[in-house]
Amino acid sequence: MRRFVLFTLAVFLGLSLASFADQITLKNGDRLTGTVVKGDGKAVVLHTDAAGDVTLQFSAIQEIKTEKQLHVSLKNGKTAVGPVSTAADGKIDVTTAASGTVEAAIADVTLIRNDAEQAAYDKSLHPGFEHGWTGGANVGFSVARGNSETENLALAFNAAHTSLTDKVTLYATSIYTRNDLTTPATPGAAPAPSVIANLTTGGLRYDRNVNPRLFVFGAADFMANALQYLDLRGVYGGGFGWHAVKNGKTTLNILGGGNYTHETYSNGAPTSTTPPITYQSYGVTHRFAALTLGEELNQKLGKSTVITQNLYFYPDLEQAGQYRGTFNFGTVTKLNKRLGWQNQFGDIYVSNPPVGAKKNDVLLTTGLNFSFAH
Repeated sequence: MRRFVLFTLAVFLGLSLASFADQITLKNGDRLTGTVVKGDGKAVVLHTDAAGDVTLQFSAIQEIKTEKQLHVSLKNGKTAVGPVSTAADGKIDVTTAASGTVEAAIADVTLIRNDAEQAAYDKSLHPGFEHGWTGGANVGFSVARGNSETENLALAFNAAHTSLTDKVTLYATSIYTRNDLTTPATPGAAPAPSVIANLTTGGLRYDRNVNPRLFVFGAADFMANALQYLDLRGVYGGGFGWHAVKNGKTTLNILGGGNYTHETYSNGAPTSTTPPITYQSYGVTHRFAALTLGEELNQKLGKSTVITQNLYFYPDLEQAGQYRGTFNFGTVTKLNKRLGWQNQFGDIYVSNPPVGAKKNDVLLTTGLNFSFAH
């Protein structure tokens, strides 16, 4: 008798728990119970205790009945909130508290979210400034010994905070390379260390959406390049941008605006080694207005690789024919959730460098990428 009572209670408890679970019946007769997490017009994700998350195609589903409410977004821009059940002719019913039963064709469904997924989505649209950051840090290091003695260190950092209406971007890079066996100018002298690359850049930018396609931006960029005798260049500008392409895989922006540039160069290469030492050029400061023209591309390839490319052109408005230009192309391939492999190519061009400095600096770096999201 006691065993019968315990068995009856267990069966009753199991049936009671099942009655509070979401149920999906497939066309082949299988029945699954759990919690509907999310979905769209093609498939739905059901979380089950036994098998975890299971993705089910709507074409294979005979019947759906949920106990908890779902947020169902439709192609007409409206969202119905309530328990969901199947209706006739390939439609679903959403039992809402405000409008009663809303019937919709499955083909008109764009998104399905439970309360937890909807709360996470709403938070992602308007994250606080301390949350919602994405980006990473790149590290590349190499050492050569034997017939050559060189050290190279490349560091980079980038972070972006994106909301529904605006975006903040921060970045910094540093490349330093030294050759310890540089051939001396005087025959018979011992080799002397020589810095063959020393470049540091950094900056920030703020974008504000005017509409889904148009945005305004303001930016401040800084650069120091020892081999070009550039102590510091500050570029302060702004303008308009246009999302020529913006979808889940590709973003292509076209930029146009103006900037104020302030740059200071130190003395160029010495022309003599005995006092009084003379130089090919002397320290000079430039202040001028320039245009800001550019394009930016971000392309996802598959599930693990992202390509970034940008081209900026800054024609001087005060000296005709003088300009600067930068081109960057990079890839990051994810190895796991936090770690990836990055490759970066860059070309920096200045039409009027100091005497003794070249117009082009071409840079190629590779190394590890450490991504973060907060």
